[in-house]
Amino acid sequence: MRNQQTRRDFLKTSTAVGVAYWVSGNNTPAFSNSANEEVRIASIGVGGKGSSDTDQAGNHGRLVAICDIDDNKLNAKAESLSKTEKHKGFQKFNDFRKMLDEIGKSIDAVTVSTPDHTHAVASIMAMNMGKHVYCQKPLTHSVFEARMMREVAKKNKVATQMGNQGTAENGLRRAVEIIQDGVIGNVKEIHVWTNRPVWDQAPDMVARPTDTPACPAHVHWDLFLGPAPERAYSPKYHPFAWRGWLDFGTGALGDMACHTANMAFMACKLGYPTSVVAEATDVNSETFPSSAKITFDFPARGELPPLKFYWYEGRQGGRHNKEGKQVLPPEELLSKVLKPGQKLSDSGSLLVGDKGILFSPNDYGAQYVLLPEEQYIGYKGPAETLPRNGKGDDGMKAEWVAAIKGGPAAMSNFDYAGLLTESILLGNVAVRAGKKIEWDGPNMKVTNCPEAAQYIKREYRKGWELTGLV
Repeated sequence: MRNQQTRRDFLKTSTAVGVAYWVSGNNTPAFSNSANEEVRIASIGVGGKGSSDTDQAGNHGRLVAICDIDDNKLNAKAESLSKTEKHKGFQKFNDFRKMLDEIGKSIDAVTVSTPDHTHAVASIMAMNMGKHVYCQKPLTHSVFEARMMREVAKKNKVATQMGNQGTAENGLRRAVEIIQDGVIGNVKEIHVWTNRPVWDQAPDMVARPTDTPACPAHVHWDLFLGPAPERAYSPKYHPFAWRGWLDFGTGALGDMACHTANMAFMACKLGYPTSVVAEATDVNSETFPSSAKITFDFPARGELPPLKFYWYEGRQGGRHNKEGKQVLPPEELLSKVLKPGQKLSDSGSLLVGDKGILFSPNDYGAQYVLLPEEQYIGYKGPAETLPRNGKGDDGMKAEWVAAIKGGPAAMSNFDYAGLLTESILLGNVAVRAGKKIEWDGPNMKVTNCPEAAQYIKREYRKGWELTGLV
């Protein structure tokens, strides 16, 4: 309770006194943890989601550098920032490695809002230089990288936060408290669904495009590839459709589960699953499948019993197949939560306990209803135990910068977010393995399927290896 109260007080006042320097191996920390000191931030990836991440980070610190492989996006963000006196003097870069090498001493913290395959390379380089990191979801491209993000953050004692902004929603935090209060009993099943993918992948694309025009001058293609294997430029990869390609994205599961499964994962105190099995269509060597149902088995956690987590994604036959059914929880279960004529939301979650159900028709689990409703008339819930934020995406940055300045760890810090991401991405491993995988979490090993090891950790292109892990 003392830590929780301290956190609440810090977020309300932002005047807590820092007590120590961040220790960062042999690096001299650039920031002293003073609550009144300005945090100097560099943003890696400033287009798309990176644009709002950059602006919001700038609300809570001073932007000293911006970086993007696309000159059009980089210059557009530079023009916007140049109108703000606060960020005067910022520098532009295309390569985050060059940025960190050349002006690293002038940077306290970085945001990473690149495609998934460069999240870990950029974040780990920054953390090993003593920089605090805000990284977009999913935290990484692979299971191995998620584990490394946790370990490197802990080793360097840096303040971290993953950008699954639903974590800042007070409704999510209240749902966590309610589940942990035991009002629906022991949770035995979790069901989470999404209408993703909303981008092209299988079955529309299961091979690399043969139409490979010259790369536009404003796109630095080698920097986009980063750690991924060489391939020719195509507009089917950049700027948006990379999510569906195995080398760059993490598919529907990676894109959405760190949002939609977050509340349930936190509320049920989940850790490593013991096994994962996938039923997927159009599995191929280039893209993620058009649809999948994935089942995760989680063991007992202290007094909490084992449970099953079911993930549902996509539409049978692909997103363009209007006749194909969306992959969803069983009708028998849905009939218990939907009122006559009520349409199921495009994404949401169901936590099924032995006393009741929590139904959230929301990406974040921030809105919910307890069922059957008549059973919970008059239920007010437990006392608040988690700090409140309620400021959405900007609140995530505020919480991160508060942690940099000596406050408590942000709620989606890499120790939590790394475990969430690692567990979720095992679903993609099961899809690609094509069979049930048994997972030894502490040793990070699939015990029954040696061929799955290639999907746990990938090879890195020369010059883009993960470094400084020991």
